[in-house]
Amino acid sequence: MKTTLLVAAIAAGITLAATAQAREGHAQRMEMPAFEDLDLNSDGEVTAEEIQGAMQAQAAARFAQADTNGDGALSAEEMVARAEGERQERMASRIAERIGKADTNGDGLLQADEMTAMAEERAEGRGTRGAERMFNRFDTDESGSLSAEEFAEVQARMEERGARGEHGHDGRRGNN
Repeated sequence: MKTTLLVAAIAAGITLAATAQAREGHAQRMEMPAFEDLDLNSDGEVTAEEIQGAMQAQAAARFAQADTNGDGALSAEEMVARAEGERQERMASRIAERIGKADTNGDGLLQADEMTAMAEERAEGRGTRGAERMFNRFDTDESGSLSAEEFAEVQARMEERGARGEHGHDGRRGNN
């Protein structure tokens, strides 16, 4: 019986995570609900029906939250607004994390010197090889410097990538 419940709980967690990822494409993993939240009748045991009921309740709550006009249906605008709100939450979290790492004076703000130090630290982590490799790729005549024409080619390629909105394998723009 305990094995069956454990398997059911794991399946529920996997289903919840897969549903979230499918819904948002790259959503963060949903946390496994607490045992107490799943044990709807408070008998100290969780049944498959209770897990299913909890999953349905979560789905209904997410739907109701997205249905901002309360008409029982989701319009494209409501779905876009929901996705945008979630994107903004993720972005706010990432920015707060970055500020926390770089804010050396502890004022909760980033000054220019803190930003410079953060950029230098990131560059050290990558090393100069990446910049040298990029430079060498555009130094087509191998003169050790970029001519006006070579520099114009660099600009044109960067503008082209920006216009297409290209993102590389790690999701950052321009690092294919």
